[in-house]
Amino acid sequence: MGKVIAMAGKGGTGKTTLCALVIRYLRRKGLKPILAVDADPSCNLADSLGLKVDKSLGTAREDFFETKGNLPPGMTKETYLEMKLHEILVESAGLDLLVMGRPEGPGCYCYANNILRRHLDLLIKNYPFVVMDNEAGMEHLSRRTTQGVDYLLFLSDYSLKGIRTVGKIGQLIDELKLSVKEKYLVVDRAPNGLDPIFSGEVQNLGLGLLGTIPEDPLISEYEMKGRPLLDLPEDSPAVQVVAGMMQNMIKG
Repeated sequence: MGKVIAMAGKGGTGKTTLCALVIRYLRRKGLKPILAVDADPSCNLADSLGLKVDKSLGTAREDFFETKGNLPPGMTKETYLEMKLHEILVESAGLDLLVMGRPEGPGCYCYANNILRRHLDLLIKNYPFVVMDNEAGMEHLSRRTTQGVDYLLFLSDYSLKGIRTVGKIGQLIDELKLSVKEKYLVVDRAPNGLDPIFSGEVQNLGLGLLGTIPEDPLISEYEMKGRPLLDLPEDSPAVQVVAGMMQNMIKG
C-alpha cells in the first residue's frame, strides 16, 4: 500500500507549489511511479507539473449522471464508471495525475461517488506515493477526502491568520476522527527568523514544525513563464528546504 501525502491550509498559502516540490523530490529520488491527485476545484496542479488535462473526475461523474440510462450494450454501471476513471488519468514518465474537478451539481451522486471512491482506493494501491492537493479551508475534510492519510502537511503563510486557520483544521480532524498517521506544520514564504509572537502561536498548535520555506524568486519566474516546477534547479532555495523536509519526514 502506497503512502499518502496530503496538504491542508487556507487559500493562497502555496499548497499547490508545495505539492509540486514534494513530487519533484520523490521523482528525483526514484520513488515512483507517483500519483498526483488534484482535489482542488481550481485545478492548478497540472500547470505546476507541466501536464495537460482534458477531463476530470467531476466530468466523468456528470457524464454518468446524464447517460446512466443509456450505457453501452452489455456494460454495467460499475464497469462504465471504472472505464471513465481510467480515461481521465493523465499518464507521464514516473508520474500520473488524477484531477477531481468541479464539485457535485444538484443531482444525487451517491451511487457514482461510492463506486469512484472504491476504484480510486484500488488505483492508489498501485503507487508507492500519492500526493494530494486539497482545496482551501476545511470543506474537503468534512467530505473525508483526506481519509487514510499517512502524512498531512498543514501549510500556513507567515501570518497569525494562517496559523490560526491551521488550528481550526486540526480541531475538525479530531472531531471527524479522520485517519491521519502523522501531522506536520510547514510555513511558506517565511523570513530567516520567526517573530516571537508567531513562534508562540506555532507552539500553541502542538504540531511539529517540519520546515519554513523562504521566498524563492525562481518559483515566481517559472510560474510567470509557464514552466513546470518539476524543472527547478537543485540550487533553488525552496527545492533545498523541501528536500530536507522530505528526508526528515519519510526518512529517505
